[in-house]
Amino acid sequence: MNSFENYLRQAIWAAACVVMLASPLAAAADSVEVAPGVQVTKRSYTAPTNEQPFFGFAVKNSEEKAADEKFVSAIIGATGSREKAFDEITLRGWRAVNTGKIREAALRFNQAFLISPEQSAVYHGLAVVAQFRFNDLDAADELFRIALKQPNPVKALRADYGRMLLIAKRPRDAQPVLEQAVKDAPDFGDAWTNLAIARFQNGDAAACAAVEEAAKKRPSNNSGADLTAVRNAAQCK
Repeated sequence: MNSFENYLRQAIWAAACVVMLASPLAAAADSVEVAPGVQVTKRSYTAPTNEQPFFGFAVKNSEEKAADEKFVSAIIGATGSREKAFDEITLRGWRAVNTGKIREAALRFNQAFLISPEQSAVYHGLAVVAQFRFNDLDAADELFRIALKQPNPVKALRADYGRMLLIAKRPRDAQPVLEQAVKDAPDFGDAWTNLAIARFQNGDAAACAAVEEAAKKRPSNNSGADLTAVRNAAQCK
């Protein structure tokens, strides 16, 4: 078990982890309402405010507020509706995440926050930013949990949350999240790989069943090495 855990620390999602560029400053104890009924712990980081979740909770002056309103109006005008504007900006955000451009992802999900602050994808995307840009797993955990409660979550939400919990060395918390993740997105091979890892770390004999499913679903390049590692560690046939 120890050797496999050592492997995970070095190899699991290594391509994404290389973008962890800064450490969080001490978080304030208070929280801020960022959307109706949504409270988020106020945190700030060593980075430009527009690259921090929720713009680093900075107080904006009248010119900055006017610029935000102008942006929202322009993108809605260009796309035809607030919903289409939100979809376009979050698409750019996920594309940035998938290509390792976490700074750009932060900008995009902050823009999405300006357009529709109640939507799940805002909190999901900013959770990924908190995790991979700032290595703040507590903030990521909070934002993932909020994302689960907000409208229109994407199918990969629990897969991403479960992966974060594994990185945080919380396999017992990760397993039920990932069990649901493979129900939400049964064709997502990486979710099955992460479930196999969680089951193995928790001593669950069903780890190899998840390995089998993952292998059928064509896991990503990042996940392939992890799948091989858990298959060997669990001595799957």
